[in-house]
Amino acid sequence: MRYGIEAVNVYAGLARIGVAELFAGRGLDPARLENLAMRARSVGLPFEDPVTNAVNAAKPVVDALDPAGRDAIEVLVTSTESGLDLSKSVASYVHEYLGLSRNCRLLEVKQACYAATGALQLAAGYLASGVSPGAKALVIATDVALVDARAQYAEPATGHGAAAVLVGDDPRVLALDLGAFGCYSYETMDSARPTPQFDIADVDRSLFAYLDCLANSFADYRSRVEGADFLTTFDHLALHTPFAGLVKAAHRKMMREAGARGDAIEADFQRRVAPSLVYPSLVGNLCSGSVYLALASLLDHAGIEAGTRIGLYSYGSGCSSEFFTGTVDAASVAAVKRYRIGAHLARRRELSFDEYAALLPDTLATLVPVPERVVDLDRYESFLGGRDGGRPELLVHTRTKDYQRMYEWR
Repeated sequence: MRYGIEAVNVYAGLARIGVAELFAGRGLDPARLENLAMRARSVGLPFEDPVTNAVNAAKPVVDALDPAGRDAIEVLVTSTESGLDLSKSVASYVHEYLGLSRNCRLLEVKQACYAATGALQLAAGYLASGVSPGAKALVIATDVALVDARAQYAEPATGHGAAAVLVGDDPRVLALDLGAFGCYSYETMDSARPTPQFDIADVDRSLFAYLDCLANSFADYRSRVEGADFLTTFDHLALHTPFAGLVKAAHRKMMREAGARGDAIEADFQRRVAPSLVYPSLVGNLCSGSVYLALASLLDHAGIEAGTRIGLYSYGSGCSSEFFTGTVDAASVAAVKRYRIGAHLARRRELSFDEYAALLPDTLATLVPVPERVVDLDRYESFLGGRDGGRPELLVHTRTKDYQRMYEWR
């Protein structure tokens, strides 16, 4: 039996702002735009939160299953840095609005941008154990952005949304190489979310930790997989993407350490890596969903042949990382294209800097626990309209009563 990713879909919100527009509005140095290699980023709206993002990413995946397939989802894991409660998990809300079986394990996990990969690997191991034949697991990486001018150059790179990954024994998207992985983790304070209203980051420490973990998780992978070589083993690469420019720097470092020089490095980057950066450069850092956004981008933009092996790298601040692999083919391309991720990204409404700045006070408060709250959806009709233009039905946060969040389909 093969196990891995059966389906993957991404929800990246209804609004975006151009990175150049954001640079100009904040007075950031335009010379640094090239290093970011970002074109746009998704922007959260006051009726969006980690529950709505998760449900809106996963609903098309669940709806594509027949009743038996939906009932086969025995494990639901939400990975998030944007928990709504110190006790109650986001997963319980998500389970309810996806209409999943009540005979289902519900978990919420946290390890910064690595958590979804940890959940994916544990789910795949559970399924491969054979203790519940035919079972599936649904892993949803979901987060909101809590950045403003204080974040400086991190603000233009920070995304918003969720990636839903269905794991099972029919891995049409990615068949995992079970047992082929390498991990590397240690304590470092490179970023944190100490309150539900803002993030902090030590940018330099985070960049060095990302590069350090890539080299060392791949070294651990190589110790487990005989003959593994960064230059030749993988037809394509999909890496966690805080911003596209960092991925290019990481690729260059690994290539140099493997003995490549000069133009060969750039040519390899364009062939093996660049297709994975199309969507991340339009969305921003999707936290633990980032590597799966990169995988979807790769499958939508690279020429994939039968038996193509992908090397994937997942990194989470704090820090934990994993390098792992799997195979894809033409059926993988078709399995991703059915969700029309690119079309959904193109449909996001473009914000001016002034519109973006006006939204920030409410969006930055989306995780703050309050006893009562009402969201005036009429204020956001320009975002929620357009069902005739192909927008799917979406879950939105409408109000909070006695600390309980309530949602509606729009």
